[in-house]
Amino acid sequence: QVQLVDSGGGLAQAGGSLRLSCAASGRTFSTYAMGWFRQAPGKEREFVAAISSSGTSTNYADSVKGRFTISRDSAENTVYLQMNSLKPEDAAVYYCNAGRYSSGGYFISSNYWGQGTQVTVSS
Repeated sequence: QVQLVDSGGGLAQAGGSLRLSCAASGRTFSTYAMGWFRQAPGKEREFVAAISSSGTSTNYADSVKGRFTISRDSAENTVYLQMNSLKPEDAAVYYCNAGRYSSGGYFISSNYWGQGTQVTVSS
């Protein structure tokens, strides 16, 4: 099992930056691919970015490509989401997830979720 704690959300201006963190407990962190999802009010939760267990492969939603960067620090059992050039439509609650990659290279989420961290972007 793995427990996840999300942090780093807050208020940013459009064009600004935030860095989210997801701290994982448990010795199995390095065996999980990690993903970030977000959910805005009235909308379904959507995929944002993922990184393989080794950290060598990443995937991004088209809406955040070139603006967001996912990374992981195995020594700290932490995954990060650096968000630059924020837009009002990026406002949502962001959640990390410990999952895996399919054979086709897609991130598959599990039942291991962080509690979420709120991102607000002012225009």
